[in-house]
Amino acid sequence: MSVPPDPAPAEEVNVERQRRNLRRWILAALMSTMMLAAMDTTIVATAIPQIVGDLGGFALLSWVFSIYLLAQTVTIPVYGKLSDIFGRKPVLVIGTLIFLTGSAVSAASWSMVSLIVFRGLQGLGAGAIIATVSTLAGDLYSIRERAAIQGWLSSVWGISAIVGPTLGGVFAEYASWRWIFLVNLPIGALALVLIGGFLHEEFERRRPSIDVAGAALVLLSAGTLIFGLLQGGTAWPWASRSSIAVFAIAAVLIAAAVLAERRAAEPIMPGWLWRQRVLAGANLSMVGMGLVMMAPDTYLPIFAQSVLGHGAIAAGFVLASMSIGWPFASSVSGRLYMHIGFRDTALAGAVLVLVAIGGFLALPFGAPTWPVVLDQVVLGAGFGLLSTPMLVGVQSTVGWEQRGVVTGANMFSRYLGQSLGAAIFGAIFNGTIRAHLANAPTVLAGQLPQSVNDVVSVANGHRLGAAASTWLRTAIYDATHHLYLGMLLIAAVMIVVVLMTPRRFALAAGNREVPGRG
Repeated sequence: MSVPPDPAPAEEVNVERQRRNLRRWILAALMSTMMLAAMDTTIVATAIPQIVGDLGGFALLSWVFSIYLLAQTVTIPVYGKLSDIFGRKPVLVIGTLIFLTGSAVSAASWSMVSLIVFRGLQGLGAGAIIATVSTLAGDLYSIRERAAIQGWLSSVWGISAIVGPTLGGVFAEYASWRWIFLVNLPIGALALVLIGGFLHEEFERRRPSIDVAGAALVLLSAGTLIFGLLQGGTAWPWASRSSIAVFAIAAVLIAAAVLAERRAAEPIMPGWLWRQRVLAGANLSMVGMGLVMMAPDTYLPIFAQSVLGHGAIAAGFVLASMSIGWPFASSVSGRLYMHIGFRDTALAGAVLVLVAIGGFLALPFGAPTWPVVLDQVVLGAGFGLLSTPMLVGVQSTVGWEQRGVVTGANMFSRYLGQSLGAAIFGAIFNGTIRAHLANAPTVLAGQLPQSVNDVVSVANGHRLGAAASTWLRTAIYDATHHLYLGMLLIAAVMIVVVLMTPRRFALAAGNREVPGRG
C-alpha cells in the first residue's frame, strides 16, 4: 500500500515562492518611487536655457535647484520620525502625492517665481521618498539582503544620471520643457499602484505624540543654515553683514532646537543619535561623504568640457561613470560586512575614496579622458562601500520603532554635507579662478573674461587665441585640482572618523543574521 506524499513541503515551497514574488514587486515599487527623486535632480539642468527663454528671471535661476535641495534636506529627519509613528506606507504615499502635485504645478508655471515655489513643493515630497524608501529597505530585508537591495536602489541613481539629462534634452528640443515635470506623473502613478497593491505593513500602532515645536525648530534651524550656505559667496560675500546675520540666526535656532528636543517625549532628532558612538560615527562619516561628493558632482563636468574638450553630453557621461562603481560596490558590500563587519567595510570604502582622489591629483594637464573615467568608477565604488555598511549597520542597531529616525538622520547628514560642500568648494574654485585672472599676463588681459561667472562660457566658446585659451584651461585645471586637494583633506578626516567608530555594532533583536565582527 503506497503512502500519499506529505503536502506540507509542497505548501511551504508555494508560500516561499509567493513571498519572493511579493518582495520583487515591492522592490519594483521602491525603485519606481526612488526614480522620481533621483531623475528630478538631473533632468531639469539640460532644459534650463528653454525655461529661462520662456519664463525669464535669469537672476533667480539658481533657486530652481537650491529650493528643491533645501526643502528635501530639512524635511528628511521629520519624515523619518513620522514613519516611526504612523508607519512607512502612509508617509511614502503622502510624500509621493506631494511630489506629483509639485510636478504637475511646476509644469504649469507662468513665471520663474512660481516655478521656484512649486519646485519647493516637489522637494517636500522628495524628502519623504528618500527617507522612507531607505527605511523600508531596512524593514523588509535581512542584513545579508540589504546590501543587494541598496545596490538596486543605487542603480536607480546611476540610470537617472544618464537617462535624466538625455530626456531633458529631448523634451526641451522636440517638445516642451514642461514635459520634464509631466513625465513624473506616469512613473509616480505606477509607483503608487505598486505600493498600494503589494506593500502591507504590520506594526503595533501607538498613540501619536508629535513633537510640533521640535519639528518646527529643526526645520527652521536646518533651513536657515543651509540657506546661508547656499547664498554665501553668491548672493553676498561670506564676511558680509547678511551672511553673519543668517548664521547667527541659525546658531540661535539650533540651540533652541536642542533644548526643545531634550524636553520632548518623542523628539524629531533625539540626542542619542549623537551620543552613541556607532550612530555619531556613521552620521559624521556621511557628512564627510556628502562634502566629498559635491566637488565632482558640480565641477567635473566643467573640467570635462573646458579642459578635456568634450561637449555637454559627453561631460555628463564622464560624471555618470561614478554610477558604475557605486551600485556594484553596494551590492558586494554585503559579502564583506558579513565577514569583517560594518566598520571595517566602511573603512575599506573610505580608503578607496582617498585612493581615487589621489589618482585624480596625479593626472597631468592634457591627460586623456579614460583615466578620469576610471578614477570616477573607483570613487563611486568607494562611496558604495562606505555608505551601504554605515546605513545598514545603524538600521540594524535599533528596532522597527526607531529605524525611521535613525535612517532619516543618516540621510540628512549626507545631504547636509552636500550643502556644506557646495559652499566650501564653490569658494575654492572661484578663488582659484580669480587669482589666475588677476595674475594673467598683460598681453592676454584684454582677451580673458573679467568675471568668474563668464569663465566657462568664454573657455568653451572657441573665440580665444591659443595662448588665452591655454591660460583659461590651465586655470580651470588648477581650480579643479585645488578642489581635489580639499577633498583629500576631508577624506583623510573621514577615515579618522570611521576608525573612531566602534568596530562592533550592537545589533537589536529581530535582526536575523549577525555579521562576523559587525
